[in-house]
Amino acid sequence: MTLPDPVIAEARSWIGTPYRHQASLKGVGCDCLGLVRGVWRAVCGPEPEAAGSYSSSWAEADREERLAQAADRYMCAIDLAARKPGDVVLFRWRGHLPAKHAAILSGEEMMIHAHDGERVCEVHLSRWWQRHMAYAFRFPDMENK
Repeated sequence: MTLPDPVIAEARSWIGTPYRHQASLKGVGCDCLGLVRGVWRAVCGPEPEAAGSYSSSWAEADREERLAQAADRYMCAIDLAARKPGDVVLFRWRGHLPAKHAAILSGEEMMIHAHDGERVCEVHLSRWWQRHMAYAFRFPDMENK
């Protein structure tokens, strides 16, 4: 794997998948974490750990950066300014809360994500999204490409 192209191609193949909390099945259902997990399986192989059960309000309940910590265990943390297509970005809704939404960058100003209550879609990385971006990670073997 020398370019993020396989990541972007796989993420795009999930477009239209209905939103389903805790799911990760292309064409059947996924949430934002399920999308990243599915792309991981396609480009990296088996998932390194089980996601475990989580409620839709998990971040507000325990206020731990569980999503960012898990990403940091298996992906390469990068500076937000160094993000590029193929990278995973995490968002927090409020400055005092942990990041709880994930997306995969598909272009300089585009991202693919599982939209709560909708479907996986590719959207513009608007200023609103950019303001809420908290972390960026690169898939393994792609950190120096």
